[in-house]
Amino acid sequence: MAGSFQSFGRNVAETRRSLPLSAAIELLRTGNVEPGSLLGYGNGRTYGDSCQNASGSVVDMRPANRILSFDARSGVIEAEAGVFLSDIIAYAVPLGWFPPVLPGTQYVTVGGAIANDVHGKNHHVRGTFGCHVESLALLRSDGQTYRCSRTANATLFSATIGGMGLTGLVRSARIRLRRISLPDLMETVTPFASLDGYFALAEAADEANEYAVAWIDQLADGACEGRGLLLTANHAEASPARQKREHRLSVPFRVPFTVLNKPFLKLFNEAYYRGKARAGAIHPASWRNFFFPLDGVRHWNRLYGPRGLYQHQSVLPLEAGQTAVREMLAVSRKAGEGSFLTVLKRFGQMRSPGLLSFPRQGYTLTLDFPNRGARTLALLTELDRITIAAGGAVNPYKDARMDSHVFEASFPNWRALESLRDPAFLSDFWRRTALGLKAGEQYVHAAE
Repeated sequence: MAGSFQSFGRNVAETRRSLPLSAAIELLRTGNVEPGSLLGYGNGRTYGDSCQNASGSVVDMRPANRILSFDARSGVIEAEAGVFLSDIIAYAVPLGWFPPVLPGTQYVTVGGAIANDVHGKNHHVRGTFGCHVESLALLRSDGQTYRCSRTANATLFSATIGGMGLTGLVRSARIRLRRISLPDLMETVTPFASLDGYFALAEAADEANEYAVAWIDQLADGACEGRGLLLTANHAEASPARQKREHRLSVPFRVPFTVLNKPFLKLFNEAYYRGKARAGAIHPASWRNFFFPLDGVRHWNRLYGPRGLYQHQSVLPLEAGQTAVREMLAVSRKAGEGSFLTVLKRFGQMRSPGLLSFPRQGYTLTLDFPNRGARTLALLTELDRITIAAGGAVNPYKDARMDSHVFEASFPNWRALESLRDPAFLSDFWRRTALGLKAGEQYVHAAE
């Protein structure tokens, strides 16, 4: 079955072969499946090649879109893997419940949220999505469906959370939601004039708020270099936030060149900074606008042009992170690359149950760049170098070109996932990184 199953970055060749979910289930149940031939595909919101399988087929999980049960007393919802987080919000909010962790888009499937162990603006309070998964059902190529939790098949449970879809097909999961009075928020915008200003505010902001994230004007120079906005929020308690009418925009076609050039970005950043800074003191904010500002523009990734975009997300230890963040922003400016979205926040101490979960305590910096070929790749390699030198890690599900040794430095326990990977499942990312390392090890052992 042919189809278009791109990654969101649109910077790698899209998979042309897919398999209907029903056919994949039949193959797995009978054990009649070739090694490396399958990979579950949620909604393609990863930025690189972790959702691609060029030598096999992807399995479209979106038809598995039923909410199976909900316990209104405990807040535990059971949903099939293809259910979108937007579906869970629509179902649970009228009942007084809300997902405890939300990434930057609501159009992520439950299976995708588990596979990537996504995080949000409140890691310092709630950890990752995987911290709230009670159990999951996992179909593997031995024909068995494993019920996995912290106490049953715990090793598979840990490997599946953050395992990038390599342990089998997640059929369904039970997730514990959090009780809220209202989904909307009271937001505070605090401008800061430099990175020093942000670092001075960040810890106290985390302690006082459920949500905290900073936007950096990456192109500001001179006296404005390092300026930005610290956005903090908590759910409203007494009265609903005043709603603005929300407009659903769309980029209707693939533009032949990137419109996100430096002059445009400087104007956009200036307007955004001044507009948000005027909000000042605490004010009501819609949950859609706060959590998912870009969901209001369908296909916004098309603005980057036909070659797509690269997103680079790193996590850096607290002690070395401040210096590394400054260096990464400086080399980006020196390279002449403007990041449309530059986000800086802190990860807290809460550990994920996931074996290869990306978040760990420290600062996390996210940058994205139009794909301009060799010059962009050279910058990304330099950002990798700074990250690893600081003792940090690069996010695999935001990646499309990471060197295998950068991956190993980021995730030295990758062999544990490889030992639990279902042989029928493989991605282009894993083939490029982990299997490259494994092949090198085998060559060394053979030579000895």
